[in-house]
Amino acid sequence: MKGIIKALGLVFGDIGTSPIYTVTVVFLFLKPTADNILGIMSLLVWTMVVLVSLQYTWLAMSLSIRGEGGTIVLRERLLSLMKSRKGVLVAVLPLVGISLLMGDGVITPAISILSAVEGLMLIPGLEHISRTSIVIIAMFIAVLLFSIQSRGTEKVAGAFGPIMCVWFTALAVAGIVSIFEAPLVLKALNPYYGINFILTHGWMGFIVLGEVILCATGGEALFADMGHLGAKPIRNAWGGVFVVLVINYLGQGSFLLRHPEAKNVLFEMVFHYAKDIYIPFLLLSIMATVIASQAMISGMFSIIYQAVTTRLMPMFKVDYTSIERKSQIYISSVNWFMLGAVLFIMLIFRESSSLAAAYGLAVTGDMTITGIMMTSIFYFKKKHGLALLSLLITGVDAMYLSANFYKIPHGGYWSIILAMIPLVTIFIYTRGQKRLYHAMKFMPFQEFIPKFKETYATSPLIKGTALFLIRDVKTIPAYITQTMFSHGIIYEDNVFVSIVGRNDPFGITGFYRENMAYGIRSFEIQFGYMEVVTAEKILREAGIDERAVYYGLEDISAKNIFWKIFSLIKRISPTFIKFYEFPPEKLHGVITKVNM
Repeated sequence: MKGIIKALGLVFGDIGTSPIYTVTVVFLFLKPTADNILGIMSLLVWTMVVLVSLQYTWLAMSLSIRGEGGTIVLRERLLSLMKSRKGVLVAVLPLVGISLLMGDGVITPAISILSAVEGLMLIPGLEHISRTSIVIIAMFIAVLLFSIQSRGTEKVAGAFGPIMCVWFTALAVAGIVSIFEAPLVLKALNPYYGINFILTHGWMGFIVLGEVILCATGGEALFADMGHLGAKPIRNAWGGVFVVLVINYLGQGSFLLRHPEAKNVLFEMVFHYAKDIYIPFLLLSIMATVIASQAMISGMFSIIYQAVTTRLMPMFKVDYTSIERKSQIYISSVNWFMLGAVLFIMLIFRESSSLAAAYGLAVTGDMTITGIMMTSIFYFKKKHGLALLSLLITGVDAMYLSANFYKIPHGGYWSIILAMIPLVTIFIYTRGQKRLYHAMKFMPFQEFIPKFKETYATSPLIKGTALFLIRDVKTIPAYITQTMFSHGIIYEDNVFVSIVGRNDPFGITGFYRENMAYGIRSFEIQFGYMEVVTAEKILREAGIDERAVYYGLEDISAKNIFWKIFSLIKRISPTFIKFYEFPPEKLHGVITKVNM
């Protein structure tokens, strides 16, 4: 039970606050006739069944690695299965999916907070509150939320679950009360009404799918965040959340049948049945949207950390906000960039119904890519039944994605622009790293060892141990040969340290490799891409107490605009030395000039 309550707070904030705006936005396009209401309610219910229950809580979660989920996990699974048969499927699609998820991380807090604050307009005396005032209040809440991130969420996270329990209880009660007054809406549980709606409404029925998908936004978080809690509590919690969401959506449908003039359906429904507790409900909805936003922000930190440790993105300064749990991290540059983007989006769109025009494109794009990757993994694992089911679900994803294309000229282009920022960064950084590696001068291992033996035997040695950071002992970088052979800096004990990421999310090991020569050893640190590595701790456990740590820095000279951008990224991002927490008082950076 404890795990379920935690899951409600950490995972279900986004999808749990979708009832605030989904039905309202859908009926901006449609007349609230009985047939339309039954059709839409049916589509909402069965969209959650197919895209959340089947795609994420069953199929995607079955592909986790040691309990960890997300797009990067699927990418690592594909890498291990495809081996030499790589290409677009592994090289491009996962990166697009990751970027879309990051873009979605900006829009989710904006639409969630704005839609909740708009409920103020139903409070007596505030009916004519200006749109500017609503935007300012929403922006203030966003600033407050992002400002406390550096303190960590460990202390407040304990309250998230109980608050969301109250929120879901309120949604269920409101839905049940409304359904009792017009039980006709229960017919919508039959998928016939949803299918019939699409078939009879033609183009409009297809376009409306772009708004219906809002009921499933946050479904991807069930898979992406499963590493925090594991699959079982999330699946169990989803069973209850699904029932509550269905009840509430049907309740909103029932309310619309009797009050077709309703504009802000959820808030008007609650105001109609419980005026006396409307303000507490409004405050509860704002808290729920803040929790939903918090989960998305923490998720962004986690995704970007995974992207850094798998060498997809440049290194960012990472702070650890919990002594007990290293997984609780804070990335200041990402935090403030997200805040700026959220405030900008709020100012541009000003109301949640307009922002819905930009929302859904990134989510459906990520769902479609997840579906393609799942289908491929099941196919390569020769699970053809699951591959076929996954392919059918991917077809549904693609239908929702194509329905969202009409949003592009109406604000949806912001989803693409926001996703392009991390995507372009990933491509420039990964291509730049490969280009840099090929541009650098390396000494082959077979040539280095004889020269080292000669220099070690004839040169005065510095007492103690020195560490030299290296990617691969087979090729010795120029900074090491420069330090040892040109500057004559050779210690009694020289240890080449390499830090290697693994394809699985967890586990840290440090071990000596075979001896290279007398006076020189090789030590390797391997880590899962979800692990936070403190190199100094691992070295001490291995009995290494160095006097100095040497590492290479590149002074990049480039004429091509892309490599100039890459050079700028390298200059402003922290070095891996800072990222892996080597003792700063022992560091010696050796600069090598590189032409790209």
